[in-house]
Amino acid sequence: MREGFAPHIMMKHAQSVTSLPQSPDDERRSRMRKYTIAMSIRVVCVLCMIFAEGWWLAVCAAGAIFLPYVAVVLANVNMSRPGAVERPGAILPTAHPERTDEQR
Repeated sequence: MREGFAPHIMMKHAQSVTSLPQSPDDERRSRMRKYTIAMSIRVVCVLCMIFAEGWWLAVCAAGAIFLPYVAVVLANVNMSRPGAVERPGAILPTAHPERTDEQR
């Protein structure tokens, strides 16, 4: 018998490759892309504040002030998980197999 192998523990369902979460590298890359786009818009807002007048100045200032918060929230929202992912908690113990005299 292999060491560390427990025959009395079985998975409820087989893990599907399509149900696996996004890889950490891909997830980080996606978050960085979203954050960079939002911060680029913020830089545009700050530059527009130099030339804007009236209520356009207020709009650009609001964008420059509130975009960091929005960027962090948008970067950390994970919308790529369509369904439930099987977790290790889904492993359920089954009845213990009958022990033979050889295993005792």
